[in-house]
Amino acid sequence: MKCPYCGYNESKVVDSRSTEDDMSIRRRRECFKCTKRYTTYEKIENVPILVIKKNMSREYFDRSKIINGLIKACQKRPVSRKQIEVIADDVEKKINNQMLTEVRSECIGEMIMDNLKKIDEVSYVRFASVYRQFKDVNTFMEEIKRLMSDK
Repeated sequence: MKCPYCGYNESKVVDSRSTEDDMSIRRRRECFKCTKRYTTYEKIENVPILVIKKNMSREYFDRSKIINGLIKACQKRPVSRKQIEVIADDVEKKINNQMLTEVRSECIGEMIMDNLKKIDEVSYVRFASVYRQFKDVNTFMEEIKRLMSDK
């Protein structure tokens, strides 16, 4: 951090505290050269993630879309809101950990289905039927057979 008074590049942190909104950290610094103190603010940089849709259009990643899709797939099933939130958190964390700025919707769908399969197979098949756009009963049956063979 460059000193605003003398331009020296090295300083030490004397005090750190969260701001009132807990969105950044306020740091009091002291320059090693001129010993003057100054304040800096540090905050997390959010890089927006774009989702590449099947038609190659792009839109911003929206966690609520994952949750809404899961709520529909898990309707009248023994899947709690907390479990749905955990799946959404896991998917979002995996995307962020990959340090990508763009991710294919197919990749997101596969991550969701991997998690959902472990929780409730009926909800998994419901989600897969919409996500994979089953054309007829045969494709639906193929997915069920694949699910049964995985056991």
